[in-house]
Amino acid sequence: MPVTRLDHRNLWQRRTPLTQWAIWLGWLALAVLFVFSWQVMNKNTIWLFVEDAPRQAADLLSRAWPPRWSYLDKLWGPLWDTINIATLGTVLGIVLATPIAFLAARNTTPSAALLRPVALLIIVSSRSINSLIWALLLVAIIGPGLLAGIIAIALRSIGFIGKLLYEAIEEIDGTQVEAVRSTGASSWQVMDYAVWPQIAPAFAGISVFRWDINIRESTILGLVGAGGIGLQLQSSLSRLAWAEVTVIFIVILATVVLSEWVSARVRAAII
Repeated sequence: MPVTRLDHRNLWQRRTPLTQWAIWLGWLALAVLFVFSWQVMNKNTIWLFVEDAPRQAADLLSRAWPPRWSYLDKLWGPLWDTINIATLGTVLGIVLATPIAFLAARNTTPSAALLRPVALLIIVSSRSINSLIWALLLVAIIGPGLLAGIIAIALRSIGFIGKLLYEAIEEIDGTQVEAVRSTGASSWQVMDYAVWPQIAPAFAGISVFRWDINIRESTILGLVGAGGIGLQLQSSLSRLAWAEVTVIFIVILATVVLSEWVSARVRAAII
């Protein structure tokens, strides 16, 4: 801002003194928070274990290599289960999240006072709980197996898909909606001819992207009994069969890389 000097010439300053003090106070608060967090970390850390960590890591790697490739034959079935968990969970999440997204968007919700807050609450609740926690709860409710994993992935996907989709709905061109509505079209016809064509590319891209994420998340659901390759990982870890764990990690890495490639190609074709 310009500051007037005694000789009536203006001297430009980047910030006012009040703004500068606020910035310094912000940095001071950040430093205090860092010191406090460091103290909390040190309170519960046994540094003797940290010092011994390189030797322990080297010992574990020596037992994990070379991989036990003969174990690979036992992984194809669980890997297929993992892909099914991710795919079916994504489909179920899309089915549940799509109407919630339309209820959450300001320009399509039937009730901004009642239905929109409820839809937003569902989206926030879904995004706040990790899929592993969903799986842990569902295994306790409906028992272990693929169904718990599928529902856990679906419940986690609602928040992700719903949030991105309702934001895409709110960004559509309103003039197209008004043009279709001016012809006397019903609400469903407006949705079909004016809203959906504008959000269809975003919807497809969001769905494929979420499927890619779910492939990654479904690989660990077996650790809590929700099926998939995570069950084999849990079994190998409990037996300290590190050579088998290495094979599982390689298979998971290859699956994730492949899903990333498929997702990128599909999104590029759509968008």
